[in-house]
Amino acid sequence: MTRIKAGLELDCASTCVGESWEVSVDPQFPSVCVLPEGEVLLAELLVEHSGWMLGDRERARFGSSTPLLVKLLDAAESLSIQVHPADDYEGLAAGESGKPECWVVIGAEKGAGLYLGLRPEATPESFKAAIDGGQDLSKLLNFVTVEPGDIFVIEPGTVHAVGAGVTLVEPQLCLPGKSGKTYRFWDWDRRYDAAGQRSPDGLPRTLHVADSLAVTRFDGLRGDEFVRSTRPLAQSLSSAPLLHQRIAELSGMVVERLQGRGAYTWRLPGRLVAVVIAEGEVIATDTSERFRAGESFVLPAGLDRLTLLVRQHAVLIATWMMGANELVEVP
Repeated sequence: MTRIKAGLELDCASTCVGESWEVSVDPQFPSVCVLPEGEVLLAELLVEHSGWMLGDRERARFGSSTPLLVKLLDAAESLSIQVHPADDYEGLAAGESGKPECWVVIGAEKGAGLYLGLRPEATPESFKAAIDGGQDLSKLLNFVTVEPGDIFVIEPGTVHAVGAGVTLVEPQLCLPGKSGKTYRFWDWDRRYDAAGQRSPDGLPRTLHVADSLAVTRFDGLRGDEFVRSTRPLAQSLSSAPLLHQRIAELSGMVVERLQGRGAYTWRLPGRLVAVVIAEGEVIATDTSERFRAGESFVLPAGLDRLTLLVRQHAVLIATWMMGANELVEVP
């Protein structure tokens, strides 16, 4: 996580951190909000101030919680090849849900990329044969070189992996009160010791081959045609002083990007908004609070607008939930 959080001087127990749960109400990895009166769990804040934080429409759908889960990923080496199920997959346990997600690339080394979707020759049989034979499963996937600003939508059933050298913001959806499920196809034959560190004498990570094969969409698009289908077209909301775009929509989740420099009054959607600072520094002029790259915050539904001051170039990624059967207005 050093590529984006290096300037924050965090006291981290591990020097090797590739994933950060920035906005989360998952009880295993909950977000802590830093308020003037002290620290409080985001989940507790939503319960105690649900009307202000979530608004009536979101509270009517999800209760005093939110399906939003926003992560930062910084892959020094390729992550495991995996797939997420749909919410109605019969193999899910009582406390599990699907986990549709988006990828917003904010950093990439030269030649770095993503493994995304199936090549034309991929079949359930070829996947199983590659795994059983200790072969490289990535050969059956599309490899897409990326650069900062690229966006991808990852539907349930899409086989994927983040490649080495890629840093991205990952907004996800998990049913409130449940944990999003990931099924691991293959982990590059890596082994780990009891502390979770790479070791040739360690044990491999648990794979979920049967469930992975069961939920993978082998009947969909393949190759370049599939990759093109995952890349949404951005809608411009404002071009000055900040470029404000709606860059993705998925299962009711809206992802927006604000970038540039200057003073900008942001008209908010009346929903809980999760914001990640991907680059630069931003000042909220109403409170004079400063947020730097690698930091995140939430905006309550009861706040109708926020004025931002960006003295040098900055990039913000914002995520929120639209209402059921709601058409999102584009100003």
